[in-house]
Amino acid sequence: MRRSASPSRFLAVAAAAAAVVVTSTVVGAVPASAHGWGAPGHGHGHGSDAALAPRTAFTMAPDGSSGATQGGEGIPNIDSVKKTIATYYGDPGTGIADKADSPYIREMAGIVARQTAQLQRIHDHAVRRGEKPAIVLDADDTTLWTYDMEVADMHFVFDPTEQDVWVQDQRFPATPSMVGFVNTASRMGFTVFGLTGRNDDQKAATVANLTKVGYQGFTPDTFFTKWTGVGASQQPSYVQCATAKCTTVEYKAQTRKHIEQDLGYDITLNVGDQWSDLQGGYADRTLKLPNPTYYLPSTNLPGVTEPRLAPRTRFTMAPDGSSGATQGGEGIPNIDSVKSTIATYYGDPGTGIANKDDSPYIREMRAIVARQAPVIAAQCAAGRYQHRNPAVVLDADDTTLWTYDMEVADMHFVFNPAEQDVWVQDQRFPATPSMTSLVAVAQRSGCSVIGLTGRNDDQKAATIANLQKVGFPQFAAERRGTQTYYTKWTGVGASQQPSYVQCATAKCTTVEYKSQTRAHIESRSGGHHDVVANIGDQFSDLLGGSADRSVKLPNPTYYLP
Repeated sequence: MRRSASPSRFLAVAAAAAAVVVTSTVVGAVPASAHGWGAPGHGHGHGSDAALAPRTAFTMAPDGSSGATQGGEGIPNIDSVKKTIATYYGDPGTGIADKADSPYIREMAGIVARQTAQLQRIHDHAVRRGEKPAIVLDADDTTLWTYDMEVADMHFVFDPTEQDVWVQDQRFPATPSMVGFVNTASRMGFTVFGLTGRNDDQKAATVANLTKVGYQGFTPDTFFTKWTGVGASQQPSYVQCATAKCTTVEYKAQTRKHIEQDLGYDITLNVGDQWSDLQGGYADRTLKLPNPTYYLPSTNLPGVTEPRLAPRTRFTMAPDGSSGATQGGEGIPNIDSVKSTIATYYGDPGTGIANKDDSPYIREMRAIVARQAPVIAAQCAAGRYQHRNPAVVLDADDTTLWTYDMEVADMHFVFNPAEQDVWVQDQRFPATPSMTSLVAVAQRSGCSVIGLTGRNDDQKAATIANLQKVGFPQFAAERRGTQTYYTKWTGVGASQQPSYVQCATAKCTTVEYKSQTRAHIESRSGGHHDVVANIGDQFSDLLGGSADRSVKLPNPTYYLP
């Protein structure tokens, strides 16, 4: 009779297999915050999901550079940022802001009330000094409110051609509370100047839009727009820039200098929603209005240091967006800074295409696999020795197949299921970095490899073919008559909800579908496997038990609760 191998023999094989990964993947420095942790799971219904929750505290540099120092879990997830912004603006999910009440409207009312209370004192002080008091205001999101254009129309992807349609059609409502503020100042005797990055071709429509929504005091003569370089619209002599293309701060600060030194006014207050509206001096006071929907950075004037005029770098954000009701606008991660941070993390130079050779993400993935491979290999080997039919379960998107180029270059972070199906059927996705090694180690150490994805049954064949094409020969629809790749039903024809999945409502949640499928995999009818490791990039891939160990991979590019 053939003797069974000893446990030490199996563990030695597992260690040797894991060493292949360890010695080939520990490359470069790994951010201290990168964890890619493995958490004990519910193994056969036991354990706790307490550790399986997203981060809520973040450090983020406004220029995106923190993508090189923060692990993937330390980058604000862009879908959570969008939900937080929507909550702040009272947007129910349509991209249209609530015009009657919202945390934004209430914050604006408070800011304006405090500033209005100081207007008379500021005005009288300037007059006593023999000065002509003036207030300078930006346009977009300072006097005119762009949220509906930015979100409902552009989905946070700025389109200058579409913006010009909105401008010429004078579609913008007034920024909350600002009409009363500007009109009060005008009645007191302040001269009101507009100073915007909109161009000269948009001046007439912008002043008309301001008048239409109730502002008094703005005239073409007191409203500064930027030159186009065409015809009479040329750079004025009072603006001198370091390069041919002026920065926002150069244009705005030197225009304020012109208002003060050439036109003879004292700018008692400069109001804007961007820090670059306020930098560069030539104003007695500045007032920053909240705006997390876009970020327009600009370097300050040479020799000018204004540390007070800088964005926040520390944030508290709930994954469901609810913190939009409790955090002020400056406390919400700015979506453009989030995009820049994500791009840095993936080595994307701004094209929407991830670097496939080296990036903070690739280095973090190597480190995660280096840590997890020996543990998973040992679990697989031990389970095989004990005849427990061990298995690893893996999600598809951003666990085994890498979607960044689709999500960013193609979709610009706006998910399109029809376009996603094109990518799936064309088998366009590369392998998620380092994961072919981890899956190979798990199989060599004695584990069955099982796929479990939210992709649907119509996408199963293409998904498996894509996996095999990029280096995952371990995946198959079934092995020895047992299903080993699970996709979600479509509800059409034979593709129906299986009996082993019971959901609270007609539409199953991700956790219901995935956790009950794992329970099925561990049941006799599903192959009687022991799921020693469940690996996914979403917490919803991991919640609900039926796995001895959960491994969370980083992914700030979308959030599936």
